[in-house]
Amino acid sequence: MSVATTAGTAAARPAPRPAARRGWSSAFALLAAAALAVGVNALADRLLPRARLDLTAQRLYTLSEGTRQVLAGLRDPVTLRLYYSRKLGAQLPIYGAYADRVREMLQEYAALSGGKIRLEFHDPEPFSETEDRALAYGLQGVPLDQSGEQVYFGLAGTNLLDDERTIPFFQPERERFLEYDLTRVVFELSNPRRPVVGVMSSLPLNGDPRLMMMRMGSGGGQPFVVMQQLRQFLTVRDIPLDAQRIADDVQVLIVAHAQNLSEATLYAIDQFVMRGGKLFVLTDPHSESQASRAPLGRPPASTASSLDRLLSAWGIEAPSDKVVLDLRGAWRVRANPQDRVQAVDYVAWYNLQGDSLNRADVATGELAQVTVASAGEVRRREGGPPIEFTPLLTTSERSMVVDAQRVRENPNPAQLLAEFRPDGQRRVIAARVRGELRSAFPDGPPQPPEGQERPADFPAHRTRTEGPANLVVAGDADILEDRFWVRIQDFFGQEIATPFSDNGAFVANVADTLAGGDALISLRSRGESLRPFTLVEDIRREADRKFRARERELQQTLEQTERRLRELRQGPAAGSAQGGQAAGAVITPEQRAEIDRARAEILRTRQELRTVQLELRRDIERLETWLRIANIALVPALLTLFAVFLGVARARRRAAARA
Repeated sequence: MSVATTAGTAAARPAPRPAARRGWSSAFALLAAAALAVGVNALADRLLPRARLDLTAQRLYTLSEGTRQVLAGLRDPVTLRLYYSRKLGAQLPIYGAYADRVREMLQEYAALSGGKIRLEFHDPEPFSETEDRALAYGLQGVPLDQSGEQVYFGLAGTNLLDDERTIPFFQPERERFLEYDLTRVVFELSNPRRPVVGVMSSLPLNGDPRLMMMRMGSGGGQPFVVMQQLRQFLTVRDIPLDAQRIADDVQVLIVAHAQNLSEATLYAIDQFVMRGGKLFVLTDPHSESQASRAPLGRPPASTASSLDRLLSAWGIEAPSDKVVLDLRGAWRVRANPQDRVQAVDYVAWYNLQGDSLNRADVATGELAQVTVASAGEVRRREGGPPIEFTPLLTTSERSMVVDAQRVRENPNPAQLLAEFRPDGQRRVIAARVRGELRSAFPDGPPQPPEGQERPADFPAHRTRTEGPANLVVAGDADILEDRFWVRIQDFFGQEIATPFSDNGAFVANVADTLAGGDALISLRSRGESLRPFTLVEDIRREADRKFRARERELQQTLEQTERRLRELRQGPAAGSAQGGQAAGAVITPEQRAEIDRARAEILRTRQELRTVQLELRRDIERLETWLRIANIALVPALLTLFAVFLGVARARRRAAARA
């Protein structure tokens, strides 16, 4: 009886539910997945510590080929010491995150150098020997609070010869130039010999002490930043404007806005090229740099420069009386005080971006933008010698050429924009020239200037180059001007230069390529993280241009109507001397009707002018609205549709499996 009862009870007990088994299986699967993820991460961290996946459009976090070349070419050890105060990162997290980035990149450098780079990391505590060594290297201490305690975030590098290079303080604003700064330190420590570059210019590239004294330390008169960058990688030597001979050890000669050169100096440049020297010419139809440095009330007699005697003989034209305007990339500048609009596109100053930069040339292939101001055109001369003419910087199709006089004296940005009529042609601003050239002085050297004698080591005359010559010709010397490409800020007494355009990189790249080296070119401009909406900017510029043209027409109509109204109110002016006063005081009904019509015309014109001004940004605002909708709603909507699709597909699969 009991056995039967027990058996019956066992037979009546329900079997375990499938749902409970599925729950335990799911929990076990989650634990296994978590353990697998942790194990994979630990294994990857040990076996692939430097593996990176750079998904940025401009590959901002991938070491450039130039950096790899510099690291692979190291022969002697280089020691890099990072001095970073942890207290700085604890108080300011942005510096802590940046310090991690710097440390990781240094470790990447050390791994790629094959043991040639030795790393040291130090935390300089206050009043410690480590802090004393940081100060001895010239690193900058910054007070963190009112207690006076200083923190450090800099780099000191040394080589076997005890040469030193430093980065006094890492600025987060220069994060996109981090690779450039680090590779510059390594390169300078590993390359004691540098190419010699001569610079001949009428501009105060090395600073103007007189202007510095006049402005009492306000920043005026300082050396151009581009010259400081050139000296980081090259040996720069000043060449006087009256030189009769270019030294043989000069490999590259930069002639930047050199005015009123004598025949003897032109001959020296010519023979430098004939002997195989590399030339970088920057002429200018209107030097904004020279004009801005003129003493108050004493504008320069001429702001143009030209080397027509040489360039024409070599098959190149660079007119000094014409300026190229371009609507694409035009700078927004302050309008005239009487103008209703506060800012206007100044088509004489513009950024060259995108297809305006030659991506096939190593000097411009990785640049983001180059800014020019009142630039001239460079072109091949018809009937000149056969040369290779490769554009480096080119305007867009929305460009035109005007007389340089339009921008030399009291330029009117609004009027230039209103009268701007692009002709659909693209103009070359800078070009690389290569070919066998003949001397611009076929009859030999000219006579030396009065009161001077020829140097004792004056070389023999050469009528042509031995092999192809290499030149770069640019129609704008304002590429060198600081305000068109770099912002200089004071950081506790130290000047920090932060580029917003790649002018300095362009000049350095050209000098490097002419000198024969391109290892550093790929890292000078690692790309701009800021990517503006070019379509929106193009619509705004086109709308602004149309608005300016229509505004000018309405303004002229308004002025003519107001002038006619004043004449009607004054009465006829052709009356006799005796009756003129009386006739002018009487207004006939016909004149009254004409006055009323003039008043109505003025009101209608002013209303239309206001309508044009209100409609200026209609297309831009509509496009911006759609962009906001796309950015805010489109992506979530697509994800929702994708999730719904997956849910429907899964439900159908389950239904098919059950059937």
